[in-house]
Amino acid sequence: MQRPPPEDFSLKETKPHLGGGKVTGDKLTSTYDLVEQMQYLYVRVVKAKELPGKDLTGSCDPYVEVKLGNYKGTTRHFEKKSNPEWNQVFAFSKDRLQASVLEATVKDKDFVKDDLIGHVVFDLNEIPKRVPPDSPLAPQWYRLEDRKGQKVKGELMLAVWFGTQADEAFPEAWHSDAATVSGTDALANIRSKVYLSPKLWYLRVNVIEAQDLVPSDKGRYPEVYVKVMMGTQALRTRVSQGRGINPMWNEDLMFVVAEPFEEPLILSVEDRVAPNKDEVLGRCAIPLQYLDRRFDYKPVNSRWFNLEKHVIMESGEKKEIKFSSKIHMRICLEGGYHVLDESTHYSSDLRPTAKQLWKPNIGVLELGILNATGLMPMKAKEGGRGATDAYCVAKYGQKWIRTRTIIDSFTPRWNEQYTWEVFDPCTVVTVGVFDNCHLHGADKNNGGGGGKDSRIGKVRIRLSTLETDRVYTHSYPLLVLHPNGVKKMGEIHLAVRFTCSSLLNMMYMYSLPLLPKMHYLHPLTVSQLDNLRHQATQIVSTRLTRAEPPLRKEVVEYMLDVGSHMWSMRRSKANFFRIMGVLSGLIAVGKWFEQICVWKNPITTVLIHILFIILVVYPELILPTVFLYLFLIGVWNYRWRPRHPPHMDTRLSHADSAHPDELDEEFDTFPTSRPADIVRMRYDRLRSIAGRIQTVVGDLATQGERLQSLLSWRDPRATALFVLFCLIAAVVLYVTPFQLVALIIGLYVLRHPRLRYRLPSVPLNFFRRLPARTDCML
Repeated sequence: MQRPPPEDFSLKETKPHLGGGKVTGDKLTSTYDLVEQMQYLYVRVVKAKELPGKDLTGSCDPYVEVKLGNYKGTTRHFEKKSNPEWNQVFAFSKDRLQASVLEATVKDKDFVKDDLIGHVVFDLNEIPKRVPPDSPLAPQWYRLEDRKGQKVKGELMLAVWFGTQADEAFPEAWHSDAATVSGTDALANIRSKVYLSPKLWYLRVNVIEAQDLVPSDKGRYPEVYVKVMMGTQALRTRVSQGRGINPMWNEDLMFVVAEPFEEPLILSVEDRVAPNKDEVLGRCAIPLQYLDRRFDYKPVNSRWFNLEKHVIMESGEKKEIKFSSKIHMRICLEGGYHVLDESTHYSSDLRPTAKQLWKPNIGVLELGILNATGLMPMKAKEGGRGATDAYCVAKYGQKWIRTRTIIDSFTPRWNEQYTWEVFDPCTVVTVGVFDNCHLHGADKNNGGGGGKDSRIGKVRIRLSTLETDRVYTHSYPLLVLHPNGVKKMGEIHLAVRFTCSSLLNMMYMYSLPLLPKMHYLHPLTVSQLDNLRHQATQIVSTRLTRAEPPLRKEVVEYMLDVGSHMWSMRRSKANFFRIMGVLSGLIAVGKWFEQICVWKNPITTVLIHILFIILVVYPELILPTVFLYLFLIGVWNYRWRPRHPPHMDTRLSHADSAHPDELDEEFDTFPTSRPADIVRMRYDRLRSIAGRIQTVVGDLATQGERLQSLLSWRDPRATALFVLFCLIAAVVLYVTPFQLVALIIGLYVLRHPRLRYRLPSVPLNFFRRLPARTDCML
């Protein structure tokens, strides 16, 4: 049986006609846009007046039906209103025009059959064209006619014109592509939308001490701790070491909060009276909007807060105790940190929370989302036919964008362009493609849909890898890792341009720290950052899910790489071979130098001897020679510089060669849901791999400890020999010129093989005999 050809995962350069122009030499012949022009017929239905009554009561429930060939869009209807106002826009793609006339019909909503009030007909050849940024076309009143062309009572205000997707009416328009979608929620769910991430703050709670606590049992020392809750986040201090009614902690607890602040900070001081039994000694709620905001390392003022305590009476009522305990805390919103909600490797924004600390932007990122080709069927529709309703989501900085959904197409054309301000070139823009599963039916509990939007693929582009003012037009493969292997789901065509406003400012950015100063002056621990990032992603996904239309939780989490920290055999292999790739250069240099030392090529070895002698005689030439060599290598490599943006590499990721069981392990839930025998096998395999890693780490630690033992007198004879050697070396180096010492050492290292011994050298033998702390390991 013949094998199927391997899938093409490569990046391809394309030459689309952008903005009606053409890309020539990385420059646009037309500066109109970064997308291909798409022509639309726009119909703005504004309002109607003096509509006649059709019901028995003499009133009407009017709506407008806009029809062009087989495409038909309708406005919402009003009950018992003869002068309705709709102000709705309909857009029909010019590529799919199936008629020569446009008909706008006013109808009366009825239970059985809707009555005709009148209509207006337009010849498409007489409709004007409007090219942005022309002024908007003014609507006009049109007299309604019946089917026979006779004038009837009532008028309809309309505006009809041909335009492009750059028209201001485009984002909120009903599109003919959505003719099969019904319902207001579903129509809102297919439109393009711009979202903003909530403004995130780190909340620092420094719990210092408490006073005058009143435990119920006066005959024991209380074991007091403080529990702090912020929404779904909960942290607690350790139990106070001072066992009394005035405990002290002086602990920092960190939370993530988002503006607008919706919930207060809840603190409770609790006494551990028995295992799994705690008594609340007092509570307090603190609104976040009144807290101090810190922009630098200077501490804010501490404050005393009253602790309220309620006692449950026999009648079930709460009785508040008048005597109030107090708690001493220092609470502030940290504006000098950047709240990490993305993977640190793919950050799109590195600015601190406080706008007062922002620096001016250095440029503009423009992204044109053109189209996709070869998309895979993501779901089944009527008759078992495969279908895909694709839309794109792009995220950079605090701005998220969502394109409109193209209904039932494996080759959707979006041609939408978006712009972001750039504050740091070492950032990444992420573009994801998804299948909309929320067009038919609505589940209010899930934000408007029953299922989850399926991921089709994702593209990342690092801005620092782009040349400024160049238009990049490429087709990116959409790759998704499934339990049965990596799969190409299609390709997405993007146009990207990074424009720099000041080259000097951008070059200056490379001298600045990657993160704001507070991350270095008061660094957070690794475990804190992991926990805070998890909380930040949960807050962002929750807030964006509440938008209208919602940007769903599964979409936000996929864009933010939630779960990327989970164990994966495939990633571990990939990272190991990445390290080996980095070290391969050093290994190659070592092998080359070994060949020089053993005189494999005598001519090269003699030339190295000459160069070595020159550098020893003239040591001031060493550093200039090294930097000149690096300069020449850099100039030589300029010819082979990358001309395309980096893209996901299946071979680098070891996605094309991963074992099925390793992929099944990677897609397993946490905690695991696999049978016990499979978990046992994977645990044994993990122990085997971890054992090898443990051995390598132990060997590295041993070499470091041997270096430390040179002067520690752990081995008194070895340390005495080394100290005596250092004394002799100091005297010899003092009376001998440095050039002569370097010359002798170099000639010794480069000596001919006939002068070499096969046994290890004396210094290496001495080093290997030094003691390490392995003897103390259990």
